[in-house]
Amino acid sequence: MKLLIDESLSARVARLLEDAGHDAIHVGDLKLLGAADSDIMAVAREADRCVVSVDTDFGELLAIGRLPAPSVILLRRAPHRPDEQAALLVAALDQLEADIAAGAIVVLTQERARVRRLPI
Repeated sequence: MKLLIDESLSARVARLLEDAGHDAIHVGDLKLLGAADSDIMAVAREADRCVVSVDTDFGELLAIGRLPAPSVILLRRAPHRPDEQAALLVAALDQLEADIAAGAIVVLTQERARVRRLPI
């Protein structure tokens, strides 16, 4: 699974996910810091990457546009430390792979993952 880590999360999250064997890149690595959410979504869609963020605007853009992609993982009530955020993601990614591949918004907390298939 290919992931695009939004600027609302540390670039360290992307590095830790890479260390765990996932294909992750931070928006800063693509010179997209400060870019509009719609631009980040376009890049993710073109590169077939799932956006990972704490910013709920991504889900709103998908719902308003009734878009089938890109998938988005929203961390909610998640730990604030990058290593704990990465650990939460690593623990959930294998279980979410089919949903992400099909197109989904995933709200991920420490307690559970809530999946909503796209388009909404």
